[in-house]
Amino acid sequence: MKKKLVSCLISFTLLSSLSTPLLAKAQENTEDIKGSVVIAGGGIGTSNHEIYEKFLSLAGGKEKAKVGIIPAASTTLQSSKKFKEDLVKYGANSDSIKILPVSNHDFSDTQKDESTWKNQVNDKKLSRTIKGLTAVWFVGGDQTKIVDSLRQNNGSDSEALKAIWDIYRKGAVIGGTSAGAAIMSDVMITGGDSLGALKDSLENKENKHVSKNQRSQKEYEPLSIQKGLGFFQHGIIDQHMDERARLGRLAVAAYTSERDKEKNFAYGVDEDTAMVVNNKDQKIEVVGRSGVAVLDMSKAELVSKQKARSGLENIKVSYLSPGDKINYHLKSFEFPKERVETKGFEYYSFNALPATGVFTPYGRLKAYLSYSLVDNESMKSAKSYVYDSKGSGYEIAFQKDNDTNGYWRYTDGQKDDYSIVNVKMDITPKTFKFQPDRKTSLTYKKPTFSSSESPAYDSIKGNLLIAGGALGSSNSSVYNKFINLAGGKQAKIGIVPAASTKFDSSNQFKSDLIKYGVKAENIEILPISNHDFKGTSENESTWKTNMNSDKLAQKVKGLTGIWFVGGDQTLITGSLRNENGSDSKVLQAIWHTYKNGAVLGGTSAGAAIMSNTMLAGGDSYGALSYGFTNTYDDMNQQEGGPAYLEKGLGFFQYGLVDQHFDNKARLGRLIATAYEKGNKNQLSYGIDEDTAMVVNNKEKQIEVVGRGGITLVDLAKVQANDKFPSDYKNILISCITPGDKVNLTTKKIVINPAKTSTRKNEYYSEKVGPNTGLFSPHGVLRKFLAYDLVDNAQSKEIKSYAFNQNKGFELTFRKSAESNGYWAYTDGQKDDYSIVKVALDIKPIDVDIR
Repeated sequence: MKKKLVSCLISFTLLSSLSTPLLAKAQENTEDIKGSVVIAGGGIGTSNHEIYEKFLSLAGGKEKAKVGIIPAASTTLQSSKKFKEDLVKYGANSDSIKILPVSNHDFSDTQKDESTWKNQVNDKKLSRTIKGLTAVWFVGGDQTKIVDSLRQNNGSDSEALKAIWDIYRKGAVIGGTSAGAAIMSDVMITGGDSLGALKDSLENKENKHVSKNQRSQKEYEPLSIQKGLGFFQHGIIDQHMDERARLGRLAVAAYTSERDKEKNFAYGVDEDTAMVVNNKDQKIEVVGRSGVAVLDMSKAELVSKQKARSGLENIKVSYLSPGDKINYHLKSFEFPKERVETKGFEYYSFNALPATGVFTPYGRLKAYLSYSLVDNESMKSAKSYVYDSKGSGYEIAFQKDNDTNGYWRYTDGQKDDYSIVNVKMDITPKTFKFQPDRKTSLTYKKPTFSSSESPAYDSIKGNLLIAGGALGSSNSSVYNKFINLAGGKQAKIGIVPAASTKFDSSNQFKSDLIKYGVKAENIEILPISNHDFKGTSENESTWKTNMNSDKLAQKVKGLTGIWFVGGDQTLITGSLRNENGSDSKVLQAIWHTYKNGAVLGGTSAGAAIMSNTMLAGGDSYGALSYGFTNTYDDMNQQEGGPAYLEKGLGFFQYGLVDQHFDNKARLGRLIATAYEKGNKNQLSYGIDEDTAMVVNNKEKQIEVVGRGGITLVDLAKVQANDKFPSDYKNILISCITPGDKVNLTTKKIVINPAKTSTRKNEYYSEKVGPNTGLFSPHGVLRKFLAYDLVDNAQSKEIKSYAFNQNKGFELTFRKSAESNGYWAYTDGQKDDYSIVKVALDIKPIDVDIR
């Protein structure tokens, strides 16, 4: 049976009401601390060099670091051994790293009985060992086991804990991940989720002392807290913030138990991310790959809204990104100079839908607040919801305030990176009722788009690399794959800039290719465009005639790889097709090189053009509700509304392709398009960001490369209601990840052999509620299906909803006879799932919110 690091579900101390007495301070005198704290939110990748190198640097450097690893939280020694291996990989001396004998329980993967270690925490030898260290690290698991292992039965500190405090005061770094982060504050959150915290603490109900067995019968878990170790004295810490959607539970914990909430922030740390606390400077730096949610509860108020139900108002939410700093004493923020303010210079202008579930674009908290509110001039406020299957829950309203601002920059190439400050959040009790829509008022339009089939070539020798967008410069697996398919470091590559309005992305891709070993003189940005580029003296709109240049066509025929950058896919097709729709000479030359062995690649818009029917606009809710449109309105159409289709370039011959699939939640629009315009005997493919689908035409096979996954839509057995649009049954959904492969003609899925089947070996056994928005755990489709359905013995089906005002859709994901999940650790000890043939039913509904 696989072993995972999961937070304990057993509550030792329950937060029963708003009058809960405050927990005692773990340490009062902390002004003289010279050491630092590294608080990681869980799921640290072995490849996350920023966190490992920061920890070792604070421990005295790679050569001098002496690290003690405390394994107490885990049920095995596996995570402790893995952390030691990682530290050695990053340059630490193996002999200077010790797994300390601190535990109150036996480990399942050893011959010894480590439960005897509990008696050693007052041993002088252990104390001397700790006093010789420059760093201590707490692994993840169950935070209560750490505290119980280091505190005596009367609640006093053991000699081992006193020794840790001693070296911390003198300059050592204390670090931890997941459970090892939870123990860092005085108020230690030991259990609960956002809905459970809100319902248990803001509704006047009987106190719920919930056992693990009782929790398995409930859809939500009430908040529980106890006394932590208090290495961080300046607010409450929560972890797994983004993946487990814990903002609601952190808000309730901070409001109800932080005696000086007017003085301190509360902090929620994302996975694969750390907040590094410098006690001397009284500052926190964000390090890693995601962010830290920061709550200001100083003006928060409890407001009675419904009988026996209350809400919280005037909470301020900020979200800090790597490189940002927090002055926790002054409650202020510092941002790198390269970040650009969004206030008054918002890039986006579209009507963002409320965040209602797995069909919501930008459906995780940081992304939603960034794109749908803070950097969107059309939006003053936005909403999300959380509720149980009976419809009892809350509305979460986010609003721009006078001091709201965003800070933007590119990171890892040309990925958007946002920081957000002072978004106002109100949480209001609501009841939700969903009923079948018997007579829709929505006007669904069938697509009038008709695209003649591109000629099919059985003898294509070249390959495709189709990337889903936001390709990181550090994504070596994708770059190296493209370069190898193009002939290695001697490759001759042409970059098509047409989709963009600037040369930045083309120059960045050229720079990345050079970094990965391609000669600069063998890379050329091709003069292909039908519009002018910003920031240049030349008028590139004159390049439109180049599409029929014999000289350029001849040059293209000499290339071994061609790359299409992202932007607007209609600009690519408009730059390569004649006005009568025929292929230009340059497009014919691209086909020539492709048929004869070249690799064609593209990201975002450069991926959309690959299939014959090109998805160029719309979102999931818009496509399911309104169908298709013949008009194209640039940004508005790209971000929402009915689907818009054009003829693509047809290099991919085996179905439809969509991109930005996870971040923009495009499953609904892909289903609608595949049903109306696709071949139901073929799969349709949704490619996540920072991920590529590599197409081997000779083997008629695809494989997944990169950091995300590919969603496969199979409509071969779909049942639709011809009298009612978007009423579907038996859509089959699969999600595959790096190392998995699919046969393009037989549709057979071959899972990476390193993964183990979850069927009849499910790790979880819990009743789960619907996925409802930003306060629901596992908001990305693949993770929702993995944790809540295929690896959950209790679940036969799970639900999510997509709605706007009083109309929407109920999504029911079911285990089919062919359903299975496949699991492995990746990049250290991160869960990696593939999902095969989950059935999806979509039903139109009326929505009543009161």
